[in-house]
Amino acid sequence: MSLVLFLHGEHFTAMGRPFLDRLGAGRDLHAPLHPGYDGTPPDPGFRSVDDLAYRYLDLLEELDARDATLVGASLGGWVALEMAVRDRSRIGRMALLAPVGVKLSGREERDFADLPFMREAEAARTLFHDPARWAPDHAALDEAAVEALALERQWAAWYGWKPYMHNPVLGNWLHRARVPVLLLWGGSDGFAAPDYGRRLAARLPDARFETVPDAGHYPHIEQADATADAVLAFLESA
Repeated sequence: MSLVLFLHGEHFTAMGRPFLDRLGAGRDLHAPLHPGYDGTPPDPGFRSVDDLAYRYLDLLEELDARDATLVGASLGGWVALEMAVRDRSRIGRMALLAPVGVKLSGREERDFADLPFMREAEAARTLFHDPARWAPDHAALDEAAVEALALERQWAAWYGWKPYMHNPVLGNWLHRARVPVLLLWGGSDGFAAPDYGRRLAARLPDARFETVPDAGHYPHIEQADATADAVLAFLESA
């Protein structure tokens, strides 16, 4: 049985547990937290998605993985793409959930919504199909939960602030990611629009694009079962 490595997104990591339970059932699933997100601040020199990519390539080597499946959400999908263009020798396939990381539009056009400059309610509408159900109500959270969300924002900025949520040269190397790729996108994604996902699929050597209805930027959170069904069907077809 091939190893499955899940690379989480920049926000709401704890909310992905139901999806991981489905994904990991009967499988060799590894779902580490990125440095910083795990409560251990990384060395100041470790601050880019490049560093994350090499860290997880080293992990695949340490685990002696063969034909591994990478499942990455948003920031984690970006990390997976960076891994695949560097060394795909231990990667068999990738299922990417609304990955960011690639600049596809012009210099003056945004590929990703500018969340840090939005009010909370606007950001929630951008990220979730049903924000009333899924966006955290900060007033109802205890201090530990609020602190955890604040720390996630800190580390999202650490890895993705400048340039904002992309590597300017990654698009030049997508031809090297020669593995089967499933791109899953929430149909209501306001952070990285589904059209961005279709254009990304067209740039990859072997990719197919699917949407998940009634989901925003984190389909594995809002539609855990439907997203898991699509990922598992992709793995079984391989």
